[in-house]
Amino acid sequence: MAFDPKTLTFNSDGLLPCIAQDAISGEVLMLAWMNADAVEKTLETKRVTYWSRSRQSFWIKGESSGHTQKLIDLRMDCDRDCLLAVVEQVGPACHTNRRSCFYTSIKDGAEVELMRPMV
Repeated sequence: MAFDPKTLTFNSDGLLPCIAQDAISGEVLMLAWMNADAVEKTLETKRVTYWSRSRQSFWIKGESSGHTQKLIDLRMDCDRDCLLAVVEQVGPACHTNRRSCFYTSIKDGAEVELMRPMV
């Protein structure tokens, strides 16, 4: 059966969240947003393309930083309202130059930094 991105469940802004996960380690790297066109571009090019809410434009991961995400697999959840991009990550995934955007833990009511910047 052919896939049509318009069958996904987008929010009122025409977006849905996409979680990026490292294909080898399984580590959760980041969360960003996609619209139907970003989903199509990602599937066509195998370069993960998000929708930047602040710039109101496409954002190909690593286009300016070189920290690219090559798409290995794109999965949708059971409600079709969230995507999981299984990726080959080159360099840090986070704009803070950390491997993952999820580098802060809340433990015993305090914030604990789990990793330092890579570069």
